[in-house]
Amino acid sequence: MLRALTGKAAVLAAVLAVLGVQGCGSSQPTEEEGPEPGPSAPYWGNRGYALPDSPFTREDTVVTVTCSMGARYAGVNVQAWDPERWELRETRGFFIPVDAAFTNYPDVKNVTSPLVDLCGVSSDSPSPYAVDDLEYLTPRVRALFDLAYTRMAVVLRDTDGRATHAGYVESEGNADDFVRLSDAEGDDEQNAVMAPDGRSVWFTYITADGERRIGSRSTEGEHRLSDEGPAIGHDLPLTVTGKPPRAVQANMVHLAPDGRRLTATAPKIYGHVFRTRDSSGPLNAASGRSARLLSGCVGIVGWVADERVLCRTQSGNFRTVDARSGRAEGNAVAAIREDDGRVAEGMVVSADGEKFIVSVHLPNDRSGRPLGLGDFRVVSTSGEGVAVPVSAESLTSDTVFLEWR
Repeated sequence: MLRALTGKAAVLAAVLAVLGVQGCGSSQPTEEEGPEPGPSAPYWGNRGYALPDSPFTREDTVVTVTCSMGARYAGVNVQAWDPERWELRETRGFFIPVDAAFTNYPDVKNVTSPLVDLCGVSSDSPSPYAVDDLEYLTPRVRALFDLAYTRMAVVLRDTDGRATHAGYVESEGNADDFVRLSDAEGDDEQNAVMAPDGRSVWFTYITADGERRIGSRSTEGEHRLSDEGPAIGHDLPLTVTGKPPRAVQANMVHLAPDGRRLTATAPKIYGHVFRTRDSSGPLNAASGRSARLLSGCVGIVGWVADERVLCRTQSGNFRTVDARSGRAEGNAVAAIREDDGRVAEGMVVSADGEKFIVSVHLPNDRSGRPLGLGDFRVVSTSGEGVAVPVSAESLTSDTVFLEWR
């Protein structure tokens, strides 16, 4: 269902012009002396971080990302939008280094990375993860970036394709502005994502004894490996949130506004809403004992409020669900007509919980088709009014909406 590489050359020129120039968080962030003035992080679990003032960190901003490629270059475009007029506020570009794993192909080690999910999926090369619905894709791609969108995590392959290493790319740099955090022979580091402050890269790795772990490396100093906790291999993505940062290995991870709970799913783990913890690791049976199952939820779009979650339902509509009881509230919200013949998948909920954005496309047909304009719509979470098309023409069918601050 994901996007193909073909057709992307058409937008490469715009990308090159720019390029040339979230985990288990603690519910009680560490107290520090007064933070520097500036925008606060959008969720309490990350409020310990002071963010630089930019269009990407201001309130009432929508952030999107698109991967674009030509014959010799590859890059990621991150854009900040005014969601009322759909005017572009700022664009940041990230060159993808030659050694970065942004696609999987024969005769090299397969890589599980949200960057591969964003850039390297086609009808011949499926997603490295088991499910690629937009409700799954959006949070794992968001985890590639720090809170301020200044760094992007990457997985780098050795030239022989046998070892993989975590690293990162600076925004607005050139093809050489990347850092490989380890060159150790035999490294098997995947699922690279950024810490909220951009000061460390987190990943899953396999030890020499075959043990599956979560690790991190500082972006400063000697980049020594810090072991962060157990993992369940490379098959599930990571999300890092909170201060100090903690990682959770699961799908559809969204931290609640109050930072006390998060949504997540994992195979064989019963539930959708879990308490945040002070340690990193995958969801497990113990996590599931106090989890809440959200009735009829097949895709988690995000939190509408501290106690309410917006879900895509089995019928293809959307529904607000009480995170405490697991029961649906209010009416079903339809983003498209019942006889439309297409499907709507949700990506982000507005910070005030009143609106969300969906992508409308043919069933099972978000890969292998020519690049074109995307059909994105703004919908009320209450079901009132009609869906409003997103009017920005530069948003293509490959665009992923990451955040609505």
